[in-house]
Formats: sequence, C-alpha cells, structure tokens
Amino acid sequence: METASIDNLCILYQSTDFLVVNKHWDIRIDSKMWYEKLTVQSQLKHQFPELVDPDTYYGFRFCHQLDFSTSGALCIAFNKVAAAKAYRCFRDRLVTKVYLALVRGHVSTDRMMIDRAIGKNRTEGMMHMMCTEGTQGCQNPKPSQTELTVLERGFYSGDPVTKVLLQPLTGRTHQLRVHCSCAGHPIVGDFTYSLKTDSDPYRMMLHAHHLQIPVEGELIEATAADPFTHSVDSNWEPGSQVNSSRDLIGGLEGKCVTERCDQNSIPQSQAEKLQVKEASEETEEEREKCVQWLNEWAMS
Repeated sequence: METASIDNLCILYQSTDFLVVNKHWDIRIDSKMWYEKLTVQSQLKHQFPELVDPDTYYGFRFCHQLDFSTSGALCIAFNKVAAAKAYRCFRDRLVTKVYLALVRGHVSTDRMMIDRAIGKNRTEGMMHMMCTEGTQGCQNPKPSQTELTVLERGFYSGDPVTKVLLQPLTGRTHQLRVHCSCAGHPIVGDFTYSLKTDSDPYRMMLHAHHLQIPVEGELIEATAADPFTHSVDSNWEPGSQVNSSRDLIGGLEGKCVTERCDQNSIPQSQAEKLQVKEASEETEEEREKCVQWLNEWAMS
C-alpha cells in the first residue's frame, strides 16, 4: 500500500491530446489551499512541466472528477479542442466508467439495479452530503441509477464484505457512495456516509477501474489495476467468486454502454463555448461553468 508522493504518478494511457493516470487514494485532483502540496495537479506539473497549459486555472484540463477518497483512472486533456471532444462524449452518453468497491455485508443478490433519486442534504450538520429522495432534508432529487454486480464475497478484518463492480448510469455527486449506503451495503471505509463510524480501514474502498471515452479520431481506454486483492491488502480475505471483472469488462468492448448524463447540466450555448478552435486564456466565467459541469460528474 504505497503512499502517494510527488513522483509516483502512474500513467495508464498517453497520446498527443490525452493522458489517463491512476489517481492515488486520498489526494485531491487540484486545490487552491496553500497547505495542500500534494495533488494530482502538482504530480502532473512535476512529471510533465512542458505540458502545463498557462491558459487554464490549474494548468491542466481534467475531463471528469474523482473524489478525494477515490482512486483510479482519471483523464486529462492537453488542450481546449481535446477537452471539447471529451465533453461531447459525456454529453452524448458515450462514456463507459466501471468501478470496483468493497461494501459492508454479503450482498445476497448477484445483480441489482439501484434506482433512487439523489439530491442535496439540507439537514443541519449534513449539508456536505447527498441523500436519496424521501429522506429528511433531501432537496431537489434527480433520477439516479447504478448497476451493481457481485464479484466475490469474503471478509475484511474478519467482517463480512462483498467485492462488487459498479456501473453508474447517471452522473450525480457521490452517487456510488450514496446508492451503496441506501442499499444497506455502505462502502468499506466511507467515513462520511457511515456517519463517521467506519474509520478503521486505511482508505475508502472505491476505485475507478475501467474508463473508455471514444473521442473523435481516438479511443481512450484504460484499466487501473484492482487494488482490492489479498496481495495488496492482507485484511481482505476473498471467499466465493461469483463473477469475473475481466469477463464483465470484456463484455463491454464494442458496445455503447453509456452514462445517461443530465442534459440540463450545461446548456448547448455554454457547451459551444468549450468547442473553440484557437487557444485563448480561460476566463473566470468559463472556469466556473466548467466546474459546474465537472461537479455534476463527481459520481464517487
């Protein structure tokens, strides 16, 4: 369980226009806080100083988001034209994301569709959280679906857990964490959605395992190795295998397995502003609109 450092950024895919890295658990993608020295942003600047884009706020254009506590495949575009191509794939529901997770308890059903609308929690003291429709303080819930497939049932530090494959079919903030929790199987180590009770594991067990973005003229495809193995973490004791993640991901190849993104997250007029052909300085207004869109896709 190697800790993050400025020079241990793992590259999964690289081309002229795009880079996919394996984000470490428990570091932010970027930060304005002076005391947060180690981020994906700082790792990229250290390893690829020649690729820093001075026309952007953070130096790099992240095509989507991963939570602070989530590891795995993260895509970066090197210029505005490439970023616009990636955006169109999200807008047109052509992106495939597959996550791995360890969840509490033995999930009894081998496959399930979790279909619960997700909104912002307005309960005092919980406003940093999301919630499902019908719960106290849940505001403006939006339709949300996650497909869960059991891979293996076993034990973590002696407690029953299940390794699952998660496919988000919508892109809501904290979607996978909220859906697993409301299904009665919270993600191991999720301090926030266990209401600060699940604090023993060294990390939250959620990992962006496979990413596919069919941009115009290029197929971006990357797989970040499964970190939830006994050889990596001896606390995980696998038991009965139900499905193979390799077989399931292989079954997605050549298929248009899509994320049904919120068509209202960016109006068409705003989207067109991302599709400029000439490099120009990124304005504060453009950055705010980009952040709004990216936040809608912060699914973990």
